[in-house]
Amino acid sequence: MQTYTKRRLCIAVERIRNSTMENQSESKVYVHYNHTDPCKQARWTARESYQFMYQRPWQYVNDFYLNLVKGHSSLRGLFGTETNPCEDLVQKSKSLEEGKLENVSTEDGAGRWARVTLKIVLSYHGGSFDGWQKQPDLKTVQGLVERCLGRFVDEKKAKQLTDKSLPVEGCAAVAGRTDKGVTALQQVCSFYTWRRDVKAEEVEDDINNAEPGKLRVISISKVSRVFHPNFSAKWRRYFYIFPFLDEEEHNNEMEKDTENCISDKQYGEHRSNGCLEDTGEENGGCSTFDYEGELEIGEKPRKFSISRVNQLLLQLEGKLLSYKVFARDTKASRSTGPPTECFIFHARAAEGQLPCSEKVHGKGIRVMCVELVANRFLRKMVRVLVATSIREAAAGAEDDSLIKLMDATCRRATAPPAPPDGLCLVDVGYTEFEPKNCLII
Repeated sequence: MQTYTKRRLCIAVERIRNSTMENQSESKVYVHYNHTDPCKQARWTARESYQFMYQRPWQYVNDFYLNLVKGHSSLRGLFGTETNPCEDLVQKSKSLEEGKLENVSTEDGAGRWARVTLKIVLSYHGGSFDGWQKQPDLKTVQGLVERCLGRFVDEKKAKQLTDKSLPVEGCAAVAGRTDKGVTALQQVCSFYTWRRDVKAEEVEDDINNAEPGKLRVISISKVSRVFHPNFSAKWRRYFYIFPFLDEEEHNNEMEKDTENCISDKQYGEHRSNGCLEDTGEENGGCSTFDYEGELEIGEKPRKFSISRVNQLLLQLEGKLLSYKVFARDTKASRSTGPPTECFIFHARAAEGQLPCSEKVHGKGIRVMCVELVANRFLRKMVRVLVATSIREAAAGAEDDSLIKLMDATCRRATAPPAPPDGLCLVDVGYTEFEPKNCLII
């Protein structure tokens, strides 16, 4: 009798739980930031912005980045000043190695101070990996690198891992984790071991053979044990390539609703993947909207000026600002205060030509290049900043529109993240930032 009563009670609890979940799903309200400036009617909605950004020939950008990783081209080639393919990477890598940390002793110690720390500068193609961070059953850069470093782990560490039935792998600290699809030309990581017979050439060969043509070592150097690729860095440089469609082709694409418009299922999948997300923050300044009627508002401007985007980004230079509304995948408790503040040294946009086999009017594909240098970046901050700048430029917003958005209490005030295919981590600096070394002046 007691067992029967427990069974009935479990069934009742399950029914109540299912009923509650159904009510929550029915009452879920999606919100959209209520802009109050004069150009609010011309501003794209989240879905419209997402469609505009993703309906691009991103494969050409992917191929270009792959050639960069292989050393067959350079970023300066986008501006018609092609140099030695490897010149940029090698020269910057040497300058990093020559820069010394202040008050750091490079002398070998004894006992626990006798370990060897290696700084490894890597170049990898984002489209070939599932991001940097090691994850189960996924092909990540960190996973490959640490497996290669396992051969150089000291005996004590190897025994500890073996006793715990864990694979013998090294541990690589990194300057900054990159998302799936994001390329890096000079990603910096470090590895330490108590073995004194480790040779840089052997480490380089093992990593280069892990994924030829997609993962490459730029340089390996011995550094002080206090060096940390993330905490020792003074600035990071990101580069974004946004390809344009041919004007006639662009108009045809926008007219083919059934072929090019993203279905509700696809849109929902990208929402769940973090491309378009509903945060748990306060929804002040937001209003409800219906996804179904979102594209029936009317014609909105689809063209924007690169010089206008450049003007919007220039307003961010030399300012310490909170970029919490431009961040994604951060909890509400970590979205206030100094942890969200970033200082942008350089923010510019310029036109370039993407070299490819299929040329338009005898030239390469026309692209917009965005260069951002800051002391730090938040999660997906660059991609959101690029997408929002394009949206604001197309809507004809004021010069300080990006700064005004920082006062918003809802992340839907900014556009969904731009595709990761166009993003590239160029390099990481450990000396003072020099504006003269930028690609876009």
